[in-house]
Amino acid sequence: MTSGRSHSRACALLLLSLTLTMHTLVCFCLAALTLTPPASVQAASPCDSEIFCTGPILQQVQNAKLFDDDKYFVDMKLRAAPDVVSLAFHNLSKEFPNATVPPDRLKGFLSAYFEEPGTEFESWTPPDWHEEPTFLGRIADQQLRDWAKKIHALWKSLGRKMRAGVQDHPELHSLIYAPHPVVVPGGRFREFYYWDSYWVVNGLLLSEMTDTARGMIQNFLHLVNRYGFIPNGGRIYYERRSQPPFLTLMVESYYHATKDKEFLRDALPTLEKEYSFWMRNRSVAVQANGVEHVLNRYHVQVESPRPESYTDDVELAEGLPDALKEQLWMDLHSGAESGWDFSSRWFLDNRTLRHTRTSQIVPSDLNALMCLNEKTLAFFHTVLGDGAASDRYDRAVTRRLAAMESVLWDPGSGAWFDYNLVTNAKNRDFYPSNLAPVWARCYSRPEMGDLAVKYLKGTHALDYHNGVPSSLFESGQQWDFPNAWPPLQHMLIDGLSKLPSEDANALAFTLAQRWIKTNWMAYVKYEAMFEKYDVNGDGKPGGGGEYEVQLGFGWTNGVALQLLNQYGDRLSSGGRSVTFDLLMPLVVSAALAFM
Repeated sequence: MTSGRSHSRACALLLLSLTLTMHTLVCFCLAALTLTPPASVQAASPCDSEIFCTGPILQQVQNAKLFDDDKYFVDMKLRAAPDVVSLAFHNLSKEFPNATVPPDRLKGFLSAYFEEPGTEFESWTPPDWHEEPTFLGRIADQQLRDWAKKIHALWKSLGRKMRAGVQDHPELHSLIYAPHPVVVPGGRFREFYYWDSYWVVNGLLLSEMTDTARGMIQNFLHLVNRYGFIPNGGRIYYERRSQPPFLTLMVESYYHATKDKEFLRDALPTLEKEYSFWMRNRSVAVQANGVEHVLNRYHVQVESPRPESYTDDVELAEGLPDALKEQLWMDLHSGAESGWDFSSRWFLDNRTLRHTRTSQIVPSDLNALMCLNEKTLAFFHTVLGDGAASDRYDRAVTRRLAAMESVLWDPGSGAWFDYNLVTNAKNRDFYPSNLAPVWARCYSRPEMGDLAVKYLKGTHALDYHNGVPSSLFESGQQWDFPNAWPPLQHMLIDGLSKLPSEDANALAFTLAQRWIKTNWMAYVKYEAMFEKYDVNGDGKPGGGGEYEVQLGFGWTNGVALQLLNQYGDRLSSGGRSVTFDLLMPLVVSAALAFM
């Protein structure tokens, strides 16, 4: 959290800026008065590497735009020790005016001192993969069953095992060592990612790949014990930011699949360590009706461009005073920590990326997730016989519910809205996250679930037959309209399916049928699973944002398998009911008998 002195400095610079309106100035200064005192975390670089995170090599290579994707360079492996590479670049720089190395010489330098990305991995097929997991038998539609087999087979192509050199010589890699093999998202995402892995783990468990799922969870427990939290992904340039904290729910999924109480006992202290990190370093006090409530937010203390998106961040901040550049970069890191990178949810005003202020937003879905984590930790302690610890987390749930219902819940609308710390107001735009507390089952009165269903039906979010869009605003960012994302579909469907309402359950199935059909049609066209889809096109992959749509794709596969498992007896590849498909041959035969 930034200090009061930092805010005062920013306000003074704002007064000098003729490009910003008085409204923005007032809002920015008010934010300094709204926040709680700073935690122990201080502003820092993305990591300690002077090659992959800061320094002249990163700056010059990225600014030269030698690659289509900035992530390419920071995923390369060093051929020599970092100090040797840095000295070689220093000597090379001295040959040119202003120490600026021409692009052709930069290419030669990279060829001499770096290897291409991906060399850190060796081929690996998960040994617990087998062809016929039980859930396939629950899928009635033959085409969907055959497709599910192909999705199940994708786990083999997405499996990765790190070479021994990553552990033996970590200084040569931007890859963070993990002791067990991983299943990666796919495409440019060559390493593991945090919140993606929740849906990957659930998919693996359905595929009866319990050992692979356990190994991935053990990797994350290892990372919490190393860092105090789980980095955004498996690269050192992610070391200062996390992602939505799903580890506790991964352990819950594993426990329900295996009933392994000893694994739960060993994992629980580490889960509590991660929970404490989020409460210490990602919390904020908010006043509502004279009562101070503590809620969570995304807030990364890094005042420099993201290494993997370096040129995007530099160009976006061009022309801003230094203090505002640093603030923008901190909020871009925070937006990346949210997983929604990027979305109009995080725009302070004018609905543009340049006005991103993620740290000044209290997100409904993050707090729903924290509430569910608290409920799950209470359950774990009950399972292990520690009633006092279980009661402690139950009290945390009670406080969380009071905070969410005081700050985020709007009874008139029937939804939970993100709260803006600058304007002290709710953001009433539609996002699927407005219903995240339904998924988390974190609300105090049954009628709140019914009101949320009514709210959803009152928006235009259900008008699209290829999924629920991430917003109804087309900003050009990938977490806005017209894109629909697998985890958001699953959270929405899962929440609706658990409400004690036939209407809500029917809507859940309708959304599941739409999503499966979208995924299926895209697979028929492209023989690929995508990370996101366009709600305007039948089987059309999504777009927008900082990079091209990626193939693979871990969480898409996991969500599809979960929906096929839950609704497989009814889902249809053709949009018709399975009952119709089963009865139609009988009808035709009967008709022919009378001819």
